[in-house]
Amino acid sequence: MDYLLSLVLFIPLAGLVPLVLIPSSNRNAIRLTAIGFAALSFVASLVLWAGFDPRQDFQFVERVPWIPSIGASYHLGIDGISLLLVVMTTLVGLIAILSSWNAIQHREKEYYAFFLVQQTGMLGVFMALDALLFFVFWELTLIPMYFIIAIWGGPRRAYAAIKFVIYTLIGSVLMLLGILTLYAQHRAQFQTASFALADLMKVQMPETMGWWVFWALFLGFAVKVPMWPFHTWLPDAHVEAPTAGSVVLASVLLKLGTYGFIRFSLPLLPDAARDPGIVSVVALLSIIAIVYGALTSLMQTDWKKLVAYSSVSHLGFCTLGIFALNPIGIAGSVLQQVNHGISTGMLFLIVGVVYERRHTRDIGQYGGLLRVMPVFTMIFLIAALSSMGMPPLNGFIGEMAILQGVYQMSFWWAFWCAVGIALGAAYLFWLFQRTMLGTLTEANAQLKDLSPREILVFAPLVLWAFSIGLYPKPYFDVMERSVAQIVERVRPGYHAQHHLPNPLDVGSRAAASR
Repeated sequence: MDYLLSLVLFIPLAGLVPLVLIPSSNRNAIRLTAIGFAALSFVASLVLWAGFDPRQDFQFVERVPWIPSIGASYHLGIDGISLLLVVMTTLVGLIAILSSWNAIQHREKEYYAFFLVQQTGMLGVFMALDALLFFVFWELTLIPMYFIIAIWGGPRRAYAAIKFVIYTLIGSVLMLLGILTLYAQHRAQFQTASFALADLMKVQMPETMGWWVFWALFLGFAVKVPMWPFHTWLPDAHVEAPTAGSVVLASVLLKLGTYGFIRFSLPLLPDAARDPGIVSVVALLSIIAIVYGALTSLMQTDWKKLVAYSSVSHLGFCTLGIFALNPIGIAGSVLQQVNHGISTGMLFLIVGVVYERRHTRDIGQYGGLLRVMPVFTMIFLIAALSSMGMPPLNGFIGEMAILQGVYQMSFWWAFWCAVGIALGAAYLFWLFQRTMLGTLTEANAQLKDLSPREILVFAPLVLWAFSIGLYPKPYFDVMERSVAQIVERVRPGYHAQHHLPNPLDVGSRAAASR
């Protein structure tokens, strides 16, 4: 148990050894090996969940000197927030590899190797408690995704891959400058070198310097989310990436940015994070993303691009919830990040299913699929309802929590959230109506419904969506302590409730607290 985090972290990377030894001609062995190691990592993450104590702070902590001369260490640990994201990452990684069984027909060994490396990089970001180690894992996630898009992507894959790297690298450089400034200030104030987040939290930043460091970190995280107007790399990357690449990109990789806000921006720079001017700017950008992403989705004719722009809108809710700076807003944001991983992962898998059969993403080429693909239609409906926040599915819980959190900050924030929810329902129902209902054309008449393997791919996400929607209490409980500590750090003296409110019954209490 002492090294359980390292086990979860490096199981995918260990899968590279047998992959290298398997002959390239043995495709099934390559696929099964990748699936096996991804499944082992997922099972190990469930052991983390089973052994996690919500009453304690960071758990399963490992710390070994890495570069002692500069105070860097191999320092891992998880709290309730990172636990949820780690479990989501291992599950989505497994599902993405499963979904690639028929989709990838060339250079399979390299393809699955890149996915396993990507998995380790993403898990490392959520586990790292050392800022330099965090940055190393952060950068590690760029390389595999670049090759996944550039080699196995669509016709414009080279353009999309290089655009993805350029945007994220620029953001990463600014983020590194912010981390190094915090490190230098800690060294000057305490005469010791340390990249440990707990040590960096002790730094007393001069007001002006803290303001600049906040924006340096902000740009690094905002590009990854991506927030408007740093979002333009995302539609190209999603459209050109293979289906599994889009699933991992939307479900997990974008969450690295929102996680960065929670783990770095708020606790390390609390004075800047609660500054009314900064909060107003972040809120404005989030609201623009919510409305702009939804309106742009309504205008799309490419099925995959519509889902891509919907991510811009949904992640706007998450960043707005974070900067509500209250327990229910931040908790709702974290849960909604998980919800987005579930619902948008399903939507991209759905696009992949029809693209494998018809080799087109043009919405106008579909219609009447309910008649020939009833199981597929039912799963699509569940995914759409989950994404638009309809009860009893997971999206409803996250959106209601965020709405309550932002309403405590501003009625207008909540108003624009409601507008975004309505627009989300509009573009998803429009997509469903155009593709599943209507006249069945001759080109679609011979399409086959989901195979047992494809149903197996969707099943965990469908079950998870219903489990969160029907009984969200365990998820709020597991992150209650972590969220309360972040709020107390940013807003000292804030009298948070002992238990995070249930989004289904706190409307009156939230209003009364105002």
